[in-house]
Amino acid sequence: MNETNLSLSTSQKLQPFLLLSKSVKGVANSKLIMDALNAHGIYVFTELYEAPNVVQASTLPEVAPYYSLLELFMYGTFKDYQDNIAQFPTLTENQIKKLKHLSIATLSETSQTLSYDLLQTYLNIPTVRELEDLIIEAFYQGIFTGKLDQRQRQLQVMFSMGRDLRPQQLDETITALASWSVSTSRLLGSMDAKIASLQETVQLNGQARDQYQSKIDQLRLDIRANSNLKKMDLTMDESKKKGYSVEYGSPDYNERVKKSRGSKRFM
Repeated sequence: MNETNLSLSTSQKLQPFLLLSKSVKGVANSKLIMDALNAHGIYVFTELYEAPNVVQASTLPEVAPYYSLLELFMYGTFKDYQDNIAQFPTLTENQIKKLKHLSIATLSETSQTLSYDLLQTYLNIPTVRELEDLIIEAFYQGIFTGKLDQRQRQLQVMFSMGRDLRPQQLDETITALASWSVSTSRLLGSMDAKIASLQETVQLNGQARDQYQSKIDQLRLDIRANSNLKKMDLTMDESKKKGYSVEYGSPDYNERVKKSRGSKRFM
């Protein structure tokens, strides 16, 4: 079960208690709170905590400890309960199990790897078997997902449900999101500038490459032209040595010219 489905499920299961809160008055809110905390599948309690009749009854001495207990289930852990046990009503076995599940979810916010030793101490669980049974049940409830590493004696949390937010946590979240937004905008601006610089560099490199290739092509043409001129010069020099016409450079033509000149002398 993902977080969205879990939140929807727990919200739906809380609805009957919210409806009851509209008619329940005074001390009766104590039982309403205990029933909601004991109910299967309910893990968020802000709506009940803020219900008008519940808030009004919380000022009564008989209801105040139960209202504090409701707040503990919203934000606190099983260790908080143990450290201040005299201030709270006695929990049922099901409520203790639920609070321990929520405590693991809170611990996973700071570290996804939780050792068995830490969990056993924090949750006051004497045996590994009891701890693993508690964790496996939380897996089925969708409170968190992960895997048990019995060799390393640790729980690796992959996903954990979100708990009720404290009022100051909401302000902290808004501040953190605002800071993240500013940082993201700066990062995007920096990335855009780098991309533009890279594009300009690529364009300049392309132009330089084209100019380089053009110079190479021209150099090849010049080399070929010079080579042809040298060949022509060599041919002309060779023709002069052999008595060939420089203009025509043909042995047959020169031979015919000689014969023609000899014939004219005898005429």
